[in-house]
Amino acid sequence: MSLELVCPAGTPAALRAAVEAGAHSVYCGFRDETNARNFPGLNFSPDELVEGIRFAHAHGAKVLVAINTFAKAGAMDAWKAALANAEKAGADAVILADLAVLDHAATHHPDLRLHLSVQAAAATPEAIAFYADTFGVKRVVMPRVLSVEEIAKLNAAIDVETEAFVFGGLCPMTEGRCSLSSYATGKSPNLTGVCSPPEHVAYSEDRNGTATRLNGFTIDRFGAGEQAGYPTLCKGRFMAGGKTSYLFEDPVSLNAASLIAALAKAGITALKIEGRQRGKGYVTEVVRTFRAAVEAIDAGGTEVEVGRLLAGLVEGGRQTSGAYKKAWR
Repeated sequence: MSLELVCPAGTPAALRAAVEAGAHSVYCGFRDETNARNFPGLNFSPDELVEGIRFAHAHGAKVLVAINTFAKAGAMDAWKAALANAEKAGADAVILADLAVLDHAATHHPDLRLHLSVQAAAATPEAIAFYADTFGVKRVVMPRVLSVEEIAKLNAAIDVETEAFVFGGLCPMTEGRCSLSSYATGKSPNLTGVCSPPEHVAYSEDRNGTATRLNGFTIDRFGAGEQAGYPTLCKGRFMAGGKTSYLFEDPVSLNAASLIAALAKAGITALKIEGRQRGKGYVTEVVRTFRAAVEAIDAGGTEVEVGRLLAGLVEGGRQTSGAYKKAWR
């Protein structure tokens, strides 16, 4: 069975670009706090989603709608509306994390295919069986803290499909469990769909270079002429134990292209590319390159040199295989 390539679409233009570049499936979200990429200028209105799904289906691609934040107590209307709008638009699946949202979907939208978001951080056979048995979840997106060997053991013990991230931004935290952004700004990807929100970002320059700040907190400093990165809290430089270093994670991008064959052997159904905040040019290049890599593996050939081909698109110009190899163990 061929690997499915699941690609990001932060805008209708990016959706069309992903489909035309060879995406088997595209994932996107509504323009509100129900999805974990709730940034200004991104996402879809209900009408745009209808048109996007029509375009994707006409080209043989599927559309998965991310409704993957955690609903607020006593204020679930937005999540209920998102589920209804996704089904009405003809979505091929919805990607969910919150228990109440999953329950509402299973009860009121029984024909809607359910995928479990990485935000749910389900990483044991028992947890996955609970979601599958209770809500009818058909696919689980693997947390980015598992090695290939751990994924293989997990797939041997479960009866649902699994999906793994292979390229893009790398969150070093167990998804759905990070409070760093909310500590600094009051907003988090888990509840409001935004990590290190742009309205709290500031850059200041002096003769020594550039300082990047998030809601007044200095996240990093860069020398004169050095490219200043986006101040994501977990990828900042901090002082601890008398040393200044990237305390949580270096500013690097995930690139697991060299592990595509190993992930397929481990039982992965679909490969996921992160990047709904990226433009259509980025989406086109990354999707086209990974589609060629997947087809090469499916045909029994050698792996495409994705790292070299996409070197200019990775964060900080550096790449990592993340926890898939767990060299730090």
